Amino acid sequence: MEDRAIVALYLKRDEDAIAESALKYGARLRSISQGIVEDAPTAEECENDTYFEAWRRIPPHDPSEYLFAFLARIIRNLSIDALRRQNRLKRRADVVQLSAEMEACIPAPDDTAARVEALELGKAVGRYLATLSEEKRVLFVRRYWYLDSVPSIAERMNMGQSRVKMTLFRVRAGLREFLRKERYDL
Repeated sequence: MEDRAIVALYLKRDEDAIAESALKYGARLRSISQGIVEDAPTAEECENDTYFEAWRRIPPHDPSEYLFAFLARIIRNLSIDALRRQNRLKRRADVVQLSAEMEACIPAPDDTAARVEALELGKAVGRYLATLSEEKRVLFVRRYWYLDSVPSIAERMNMGQSRVKMTLFRVRAGLREFLRKERYDL
């Protein structure tokens, strides 16, 4: 079923929307969650929560043109929240490492004014990513959006781990320089 038809079901409050979403995107959504929480039952719970959250958000949103991205963002955020709950006392080292890597490039928003600036910052990061080759863009997104490990990215991209690490290092350095030119205070 096409995304427009699935969103139309959500807008009509037809419960088949959830079944159609699960049929079309369930495996991909679970994969995103599984990559973050590394626990099948938690990933399944996040997937179910994603459909509930989509049901809650549609309407007023109408993601007819970007349904998968809409659902992927929801499951990613739910999975990160689940991971934080699971590891409140014992932080997962790779997530802490990823956070530290990105904090060197992008400051975290602390207040409402910073949230507005964060939206503009997101647009700036998007402009920077548009300047990169497809390979570099995929590496960056796999690492910092999907939270894939370096070995997983290396295998997926058919390259060595050291090349992945070096490319990510250079992309982060380029991002830092790009943001400085855009007058972001790092």
